[in-house]
Amino acid sequence: MTRSHWIAALGALALAAAGGSALAANVTLRASHQFPGGKGDVRDDMVQMIAKEAKAANVGLEIQVYPGASLFKPEQQWNAMVNGQLDMTLFPLDYASGQVRDFSATLMPGLIRNYDRAKRINNSQFMKDVRASIEKHGVIVLSDAWFGGGMASKRGCITTPADVKGLKFRAAGPTFAQMWQSAGASIVSVPSNEIYNAFQSGVAEATDTSMGSFLSFRLYEQAKCLTVPGQNALWFMYEPVLMSKKSFDRLTKEQQQVLLKAGKNAQAYYENKAESVDQATIKAYKDHGVEIKTLSDAEYNQWIDVAKKSSYAEFSKDVPDGKKLIDEAMSVK
Repeated sequence: MTRSHWIAALGALALAAAGGSALAANVTLRASHQFPGGKGDVRDDMVQMIAKEAKAANVGLEIQVYPGASLFKPEQQWNAMVNGQLDMTLFPLDYASGQVRDFSATLMPGLIRNYDRAKRINNSQFMKDVRASIEKHGVIVLSDAWFGGGMASKRGCITTPADVKGLKFRAAGPTFAQMWQSAGASIVSVPSNEIYNAFQSGVAEATDTSMGSFLSFRLYEQAKCLTVPGQNALWFMYEPVLMSKKSFDRLTKEQQQVLLKAGKNAQAYYENKAESVDQATIKAYKDHGVEIKTLSDAEYNQWIDVAKKSSYAEFSKDVPDGKKLIDEAMSVK
């Protein structure tokens, strides 16, 4: 073999080795979320579960989890994933509705209604469209998760539109803000991890959020009454485990399969636990003397009437496929 052939052969071997080592090298991913870590919040549990499964699979994959908004602020996580600065998050999708207006459909009053319907809606055209929109923007879904929530107030119980008149209300997203405002509430802007201080200082007198957050943020120390999901929940929020497509595409097929499987396992874990999370929250609030309410069919329908004239109408007007998305979700029996 000539000297030039030796050099070419060695170069090819070096390239092959470099390519092979790049694929086989240990990869450390960063996962960020805003929820408390190590305190039994099911959302942190889901991300930690995926991290443990990834490590146990022995495919050179580790995930460092940064809970409690310690790596990125809640509203920064979407852009960080799109840009590939952040690998993974459990993220309330509506937080990115300023960038992608379609996402407001995932926090729309009355659209999900209860946990049984949430499971059915995951297989609907509505969710196919939502996931397609997520992927179009450079992010993929590892776990679907709908979190039930409700309303709490320092003043009294919230069951009908008349109950929010004049209340300083912290709303989780624009669609709920439109509905509460339409019913006579005054909207205040406070991130979810600052609700406790807002209640304590009087900046806010009422809020809507997930049952997990009602527990982990200890609002039972401030609230007089909590309206919980039951069979007629107004509040359901899509909070999936998401991954940057840039980060996912850099992994080996084996590593990708491990993550997809771990994501499905985390989803099943949450779905089996969802209602027990609610029960834990209800118990904590009852133990602190907080009154618990659910919405009757008639009360739920009063709210839907308000939502149709405010949130639904605005979304249908502002978002090109807004009406189509609402109709798709409502058509799931």
